[in-house]
Amino acid sequence: MSFAVRHLRRLFPGLEAIHRYPGSRRPDLLAGLVLAAILVPQGMAYAQLAGLPAVTGLYTTIACLVGYALFGPSRVLVLGPDSSISPLIFAAIVPLVVSDDPGQAIALAGMLAILVGLVEIGLGLGKLGFVADLLSKEVQVGYMNGLGITIIVGQLPKLFGFSTEADSFLGEVRAFVEGIGQTHATTLLLGISVLAILLILPLITKRLPAVLVAVVAATVASALLGLADHGVATVGSLPQGIPAPSLPFTNAGDLPPLIIAAVGITLVSLTDTIATATSFASRRGEEVKPNQEMIGIGTANIAAGFFQGFAISTSGSRTAVAEQSGARTQLTGLVGAGLVAMLLLFLNGLLADLPDAALAAVVIGAALSLMDIGILRRYNAIRRSALGVSLVATAGVVLLGVLQGIVIAVVLAIILFFRRNWWPHGAVLGHLENKEGWHALADYPQAEQIPGIVVYRWEAPLFFANSGRFREEIRRLAREHEPKWILIQCEAITDVDVTAAEMLEQLDLELNAAGIHLAFAEMRHRLQELTLRYGLMDSVDRNNFFPTVEAALSKIR
Repeated sequence: MSFAVRHLRRLFPGLEAIHRYPGSRRPDLLAGLVLAAILVPQGMAYAQLAGLPAVTGLYTTIACLVGYALFGPSRVLVLGPDSSISPLIFAAIVPLVVSDDPGQAIALAGMLAILVGLVEIGLGLGKLGFVADLLSKEVQVGYMNGLGITIIVGQLPKLFGFSTEADSFLGEVRAFVEGIGQTHATTLLLGISVLAILLILPLITKRLPAVLVAVVAATVASALLGLADHGVATVGSLPQGIPAPSLPFTNAGDLPPLIIAAVGITLVSLTDTIATATSFASRRGEEVKPNQEMIGIGTANIAAGFFQGFAISTSGSRTAVAEQSGARTQLTGLVGAGLVAMLLLFLNGLLADLPDAALAAVVIGAALSLMDIGILRRYNAIRRSALGVSLVATAGVVLLGVLQGIVIAVVLAIILFFRRNWWPHGAVLGHLENKEGWHALADYPQAEQIPGIVVYRWEAPLFFANSGRFREEIRRLAREHEPKWILIQCEAITDVDVTAAEMLEQLDLELNAAGIHLAFAEMRHRLQELTLRYGLMDSVDRNNFFPTVEAALSKIR
């Protein structure tokens, strides 16, 4: 195999997977047909959620599927417009739009998509896939719950057949309540019917895509009954054709706020992508490549930006449909993209009678799938702090906005990380006669301690931020127990920095003056060598480092 061919295969892992996959291509072709049926209504719905013309959702769908098929490593992952990303796009571009010209909003959204793609590709090339883990689970849950609430409230007026001009959550609630008298009964009945299909059909069967059934039923009913003539707003005919690629740009002053928004969208998108890719890969016995995933989804975003599209993410629901329909490679996505393109080229009037309320119901159904209220009860039962963090993230999104909410979510995740390492758990240990090892007295009050010796476990890296707390804990033990030895069980200590080493040296001298000695058990050899380089061995006796608690006790008791 020539160098050029090998290089091309590494550059386009998606095409390589399609080429090398054994067996018939028929399952991918059929899966692509099924996938296309739900790509169209969801793409249009999420475009409107982003404040853009519905057709841009279809442009986005085509471009991102082709882009990911070339550069993405997953065989079955499906990308596209997403309910968790569209509100972020809306929040980012609305303050920058200075006229009612939809072309400016489309250009801003395209710029944002390209910026998101560049950030993601940069992270992938820099092998920084770990940033997808920045948001803890409880913060993710809180953010998604807040996002779901915000989306639902924003779509209620459209579901009821009227519009509002509010630009905040509380404003939306107030405007909806004040405008409830303008409800268009036919529109509301149709929207609720679509929502009912979306919620009930999956409970009956998984074989029929609920979105497809609901949208087709609403479109057919609208056409047969002439609902557009009775005041029901419809999508209308879509522009024919596919736009030529172009670089979207408005002015340089728009770049700083768009870059900030791009970072937030990247974080949400990659967190969702890695989680979804991991879930489907584990079921299929495949390996997840986080850095290549970043490059793949980054390329898909750039492709969308060049074709009048907007930022995208992975769709768990569309990926599940593709997998259940027999998808084996990204040929499924290419077939889906091709069918959407054919719709725009030759059948652009097919969805002219699709009611806007049906798209609102699709968005509300997606918002409900984002939310997880049940897990809050679990957090309340197992860890109240996780519940509090999740609720704060929700409140941030609802009350301050989705972009501000993602900032709050990130800050919360960082604070939570430092909180757990700044004030880690420590425990005095005792021995149980019929149970191997040493155990926390808080869990086993009957565990025995050895007179004159306190065995203490520190459950975190020992570094500058928590070294003061460690010192105070040891001083407290010295006051309360008045031991001759304090033995630190170091199994959970993964690092000791310079500040902590100096603290240990000073603490040892302080304890020695009171007739108390420090000893260390189960410290990693790497850390022992590190403390030697720090000069800690000059004050702490090198003979006071032991491989196990039992070995230490046999020497010091």
